[in-house]
Amino acid sequence: MEHPALRVVRGFLASLRDAECVWGLLSQVFTLGYFSVLPYGRRIQVQSTFLGKPRLRSPLPANPGFVLRCLQILAFCFASSNASARLQSIQMSDTLYLSLWYPNLRLEALPDKLAAVLGAFAAHGGEQGVYSATVWPINWTETPIFQHVWGRGGTTNGKGMEPRPAVQQATDLLHDDYAYEFQIGWSLWELEFHEAGPSTPHRSAQEDSVLRGLDARWAREPRLVRVTGFGPLFDEGAYEADGHIRIDFGSDTPFLEEDADLDTVGARHVEENVRQLVELTAAVEKASGATARLLWSELGESLAQRLAARLGVRN
Repeated sequence: MEHPALRVVRGFLASLRDAECVWGLLSQVFTLGYFSVLPYGRRIQVQSTFLGKPRLRSPLPANPGFVLRCLQILAFCFASSNASARLQSIQMSDTLYLSLWYPNLRLEALPDKLAAVLGAFAAHGGEQGVYSATVWPINWTETPIFQHVWGRGGTTNGKGMEPRPAVQQATDLLHDDYAYEFQIGWSLWELEFHEAGPSTPHRSAQEDSVLRGLDARWAREPRLVRVTGFGPLFDEGAYEADGHIRIDFGSDTPFLEEDADLDTVGARHVEENVRQLVELTAAVEKASGATARLLWSELGESLAQRLAARLGVRN
């Protein structure tokens, strides 16, 4: 008889169509952490950041065997009924960013890049309409000189503004010491917790136990993502560290769910979130013509390494 762990691995691989798909997904997450950057003709090597500043780091080796070991451990955790074998939360949530750079970018070209980035969201879990736009002069401590909220939802229901018109409105006053911030909806699988209902005389003890276990459920929840384009002089050249365009995804919890004991359903939703992140990253890079990108966090930790730790993998 086939071992339960092997059945889980086989089903997991089958759902992703082949093993190369698994390795492709995880290796892309690792790849997002290092590359060469060419902003305004200057070559700087950026591989990770700490508190928004570039910091060198050796790239993690690409090893397919590492991924297979992840799958084996994941399968063992799913097949085991021992609570100590489940995936446990040991980290606090962090804020996740994606920075994009363009070679020899002129300020006049920034609106087209912003419209391309915002337009890529609709095909990868995002909304078609932009929720709001804000223009910041000089640095983040100044009062915005422009702000408009169009609302949530698609442009067909009268809410939200199509990306290009939204960018055009915000960049009517185009200055090299301004930052142009847009918010757009993006949906991910998230775990919702609800207080379990009390016992009633009409339910058996077994039924009560089952219902009390349904105090958490997975749902596609929208969040507002910030997409910011930086003029070259804004905040003393913040673009060098933050990118000509920076995407603020918010909390990284949906990509790790470290506060939950993941079963097969939960692991699949987390995998879908990571895949959606990778695909959106590739889409905005291609649509806007970025030549360099960096996925980084506020605390300077690598999402790929935290994913590995989530699976209990040790180097």
